[in-house]
Amino acid sequence: MAIEPQGTVAPGFEHVRDVFAANFAREDEYRELGAAFAVLHRGEVLIDLWGGHRDAEHNVPWTRETLVNVWSTTKGIAAIAVALLVERGQLRYDAPVRDYWPEFGCNGKEAITVSQVLSHQAGLPGFDAPITLEEFFDWDLAAARLAAQTPMWAPGTKNSYHAMTYGFLAGELVRRASGQRIGEFVRTALAEPLHADLFIGLPEAEEHRLALTVPNPRELELPTTDIPPEAMVSITNPAMEPTLPHRRDWRAAEIPAGNGHCSAIGIARLYGMLGNGGELDGNRYLSAATIAALDTVQTDRVDIQIGIAPYWRNGLSGNPNGMYGPGAGAIGHSGWGGSFGCADAAQRLGMGYVCNQMGHEALGDPRAVALANAVYHCLDQ
Repeated sequence: MAIEPQGTVAPGFEHVRDVFAANFAREDEYRELGAAFAVLHRGEVLIDLWGGHRDAEHNVPWTRETLVNVWSTTKGIAAIAVALLVERGQLRYDAPVRDYWPEFGCNGKEAITVSQVLSHQAGLPGFDAPITLEEFFDWDLAAARLAAQTPMWAPGTKNSYHAMTYGFLAGELVRRASGQRIGEFVRTALAEPLHADLFIGLPEAEEHRLALTVPNPRELELPTTDIPPEAMVSITNPAMEPTLPHRRDWRAAEIPAGNGHCSAIGIARLYGMLGNGGELDGNRYLSAATIAALDTVQTDRVDIQIGIAPYWRNGLSGNPNGMYGPGAGAIGHSGWGGSFGCADAAQRLGMGYVCNQMGHEALGDPRAVALANAVYHCLDQ
């Protein structure tokens, strides 16, 4: 069904609006239900579009303020929260995790650094014993389990995407360094100062803005052969189901690897700050030195779960397959279903995209790629 996009585009960027509208008229499983896309350039809003519906029945219109679960796009928010603590001198990327979290320094984890945790090299991609969803929602229990666990490989010798444990590891570092739980730290240090809708743990008072994710009609069963067990455990213990965001207990919990609830403009403002040299609206958040450290490649190995080399930085990925457009220096994070946030310092650019009709392409959702490509096309004109 064709829609008329709401919002604004700067002169010369009308092509982006056309591509956004075309995603609602696709003849495949990627046809949009509801979505939003926003771009900041040199610290100014260049594109701010939304359209469609928050519900599968097409009864509730999507608005600029609509929030949706962005799955692993949340990891990028957590990575930038850690970078802010590096900027403040409260964390160091090269320091052992045990310096901040003493209980972590046992069972072969004594030398694991903050960078190794953030770049999926720590050997803790999943829990080594069964964990229920209710236990998963218990922060102290989940963090304590990881602190006691033995790595599944010698840390630093390979990388496998820490699909859900990344959030507890990064989040506990934030808590130990700042004294705040990560949801509160993101709210006070990033979301409120940036005037950005970024929630890790959705307050009940924000539920009225919610769009519920719709599983992709072609979502395939996870293959169980030819996948190393350390890769499999990262998403099967507990099982990650596309309808988990329909549960209030999921939305209320703090899961910094997967349950961020955001708007597109909120994500774009975060990455717009990063792409603009760490500054937005006259306020500086990150120095050039901290951004350079955040953007330093930690491993060029193929990730054994993802199947390509994402060129993991300190919590963000590179752009090896053009999923953030043609910008070779673009960095960011994508989420299951299609959402993404990214920054390109060379272009002083930040982008954010969210949707409720989930896609099944893990890296490079065609809707997202088309939008990112359209932005660069217009910039080049």
